[in-house]
Amino acid sequence: MFRTALRNVLAHKARLLMTALAVMLGVAFVSGTLVFTSTVSEALQASSQKGYDNVDVAIQPGSSDSAPGSPGATAQLDQKLIDKTSQVPGAASVTGTVSGFTAIADKKGELIGDGMSARGGNYFSGTNGMDSRYPMRDGSPPKGPQEFALDAHSADKAGYKVGDTVRISVDGPVREQKLTGIFSTDDGAVTAGGSLALFDTRTAQKLFATPGAFNEIYVKAAAGTSQTALKSAIDKVLPKGTAEATTGKTLADDQAEAIAKSTDGMKSVLLVFAGISLFVGVFLIVNTFTMLVAQRTKELALLRAVGASRRQVTRSVLIEAFVVGAIAGAAGLVAGIGIGAGLRALTSSTGGNIPDGPLVVSLSTVLVALFVGTVVTVLAAWLPGRRAAKIPPIAAMNSVHAAATTKSLVVRNTIGALFAGAGTAGVLTATGMDDGRLMMGAGAVLLLIGVFILTPLLSRPLIALAAPVLRGFGIAGTLARQNAVRNPRRTAATASALMIGMTLITGLTVIAGSVQKGVGKMATDSLKADYVVSMATQTPLSPDVAKKLSSLDEVTAVSPLRESASGRPGDAPGSGNLTGVNGKDFAKLTHLKFTKGSLGELHGNQVVVNEMIAEHRGLQPGSQFTQTFEDGKKVTLTVSGVYQSNAMINGILLDNATLAPHQQQVADKQVLVKTKDGATDAAKDSLVKALGKNPALTVADKKDVSDDVAHVFNMMLNILYGLLAMAVIVAVLGVINTLAMSVFERSQEIGMLRAIGLDRHGIKRMVRLESLVISLFGGVLGIGLGVFFGWAAGELIANFLTTYELVLPWGRMGIFFALAAVVGVLAALWPARRAARLNMLAAIKAD
Repeated sequence: MFRTALRNVLAHKARLLMTALAVMLGVAFVSGTLVFTSTVSEALQASSQKGYDNVDVAIQPGSSDSAPGSPGATAQLDQKLIDKTSQVPGAASVTGTVSGFTAIADKKGELIGDGMSARGGNYFSGTNGMDSRYPMRDGSPPKGPQEFALDAHSADKAGYKVGDTVRISVDGPVREQKLTGIFSTDDGAVTAGGSLALFDTRTAQKLFATPGAFNEIYVKAAAGTSQTALKSAIDKVLPKGTAEATTGKTLADDQAEAIAKSTDGMKSVLLVFAGISLFVGVFLIVNTFTMLVAQRTKELALLRAVGASRRQVTRSVLIEAFVVGAIAGAAGLVAGIGIGAGLRALTSSTGGNIPDGPLVVSLSTVLVALFVGTVVTVLAAWLPGRRAAKIPPIAAMNSVHAAATTKSLVVRNTIGALFAGAGTAGVLTATGMDDGRLMMGAGAVLLLIGVFILTPLLSRPLIALAAPVLRGFGIAGTLARQNAVRNPRRTAATASALMIGMTLITGLTVIAGSVQKGVGKMATDSLKADYVVSMATQTPLSPDVAKKLSSLDEVTAVSPLRESASGRPGDAPGSGNLTGVNGKDFAKLTHLKFTKGSLGELHGNQVVVNEMIAEHRGLQPGSQFTQTFEDGKKVTLTVSGVYQSNAMINGILLDNATLAPHQQQVADKQVLVKTKDGATDAAKDSLVKALGKNPALTVADKKDVSDDVAHVFNMMLNILYGLLAMAVIVAVLGVINTLAMSVFERSQEIGMLRAIGLDRHGIKRMVRLESLVISLFGGVLGIGLGVFFGWAAGELIANFLTTYELVLPWGRMGIFFALAAVVGVLAALWPARRAARLNMLAAIKAD
């Protein structure tokens, strides 16, 4: 039976090709994901490890046992601690570091590299006046507030040389610095496309921290001293509870774990879509082996007649599936390695910060690829294998092929109706629940299963709707319709594969479009301001930006949004957040919806709170409560109103004049601006010019805010479309395979049609129309289910996004329907050509 199975694989290799391709694509997606995420993870870990090569012990600010927001809760690292640490036995060198965001403009005024990886730090001069971390390639280290050094990669990219004046920005205002040195570094963020600017320590402390303070202190061990021994010695001199020491190995291990977790999330998402592709491929595999079993009825019956048991027949089919799966798995692994390499190159070319490193193909990836390929194929072929074993020898020898009985069809349709009904009820019930995600997920699964089971029943009436159109194509159209419903189960399995992809694509499009509109509406409806000014990287803004804008003649109102995290013991996360505003102008710049009280005029100890905080603390207009500020001081505040929070404005709102005295470092999140003439190009140009044409700053009107939201969702959708494209490709292969095998099965019939006058063009048209009808059937089901699931998910989203509004993207749904038609036309090209080229006489004589 083993030799028989192998001969069958070789004899039907053309018919098994599409099955192998479908499995190969799914495996390629899985292995490509594993290769890509392993490569990225190892490259990031290697880069991170390199950053700790010269760090044996790191000293970081620690937290005391004081209550949140109390004095001394966070310690500062200073020069005294560096001097004390340098006296510890076993310490060879001690380096204080301070860092933060630093945008560098090139000669055209554009940001160098990726803004999120644009960093600045301090050049810590040792006893010899040099910092061993950053050897100077050209020039000398920075020594004053107007000087800085730049990494060689960024300098070469921008064409800067020592002596040039460079425009930079740390927290908003543009600074012009003299480039005194260009240094070399193996910093992973720089090699991945970021930039690094260095200032003398005093200047860096003013820019990124507070004068005299460091973010971290790095200690290098002397020869013969272990990291553990050095840490123990340093622990003895550290102020208890205000600073803590950690070994370089621990830091590197923690960073590696964090990187692994971040890439695990990406890996999980990609594997979900790979699983969808494999699931769609299951339909193709089942269809292929079902049709092969049907076409080999006499052969299988002969095996039964000469003594083969049912188990042996089933085993022979499974062996065929195993061979196909193993070959497809190996091919998929090779293709997946190529996909992994391609994804890394694509990510790097589109601005992704991936350090250089080798392509990682682990043993586990190889084993997973082969396992997935063989197991998926064998499991999918098990049901056709069982059906093959049940063929009665005598009936099969006489080519009597038992059709599905009325009883079996009734049972199937009843089960399908029960599943679909239960699923629909579950989804509808979930829409009325506060947190119905679990119920909706279960209902969606049941509904999909029910539709799968009912698809053969649905195929006849839905395809019949196309009859008037098909009749316009003459006899070819009529035959195409009849062929499409001749074997409803085969048509259903083929259409279901395409239906899955269309359901996901349509559902995601409906949800994304609706959420996009809701978020955009929330952001813009709450604003009266003409412009919102912020850092492009969402880092804090200097208060000087608001001062500069308020001094302009065309500006009528300005309010910085200034956040301060504080609270009291037992508060819920985020319930103690304070947002400082300009109480005098805030009402002119926003349009908040109040459920109780009003905004009034924020001044002194008057505040307004959002609904969550009001509910958590039991507050209402007139209530007083004690708030602990950053500096540990407690102040009694009075509530004047309760408002609905949104994506831009949240927390406890109070006047900046009340908040600022309690802040250790004053910085703004955004600045709201209103001008005399409203949002005009001239007004925007005036603001941009006043801020020094700073590429690190964004000046956005309401349309820009809405466009930014739309851009994020469109980018997300495009990524999802790309990931789902594999499932659609597999569905196309399924249509091709079904049609090709159907043509083989109907060779005698096609020969007869040719003999009675249907020409080759008519045969081609018949097969193409049949493919088109099946694809559009799957497209209609998928788009319908996608809209339903999108609506249902939106009802849940509306519970926490009050501005949510269902958006049906008719244009895109039309494109999806057209895509289903294109799938049908393309899938029919080869089968139609094959059918038209059949020899008439040979086909008639075919058994």
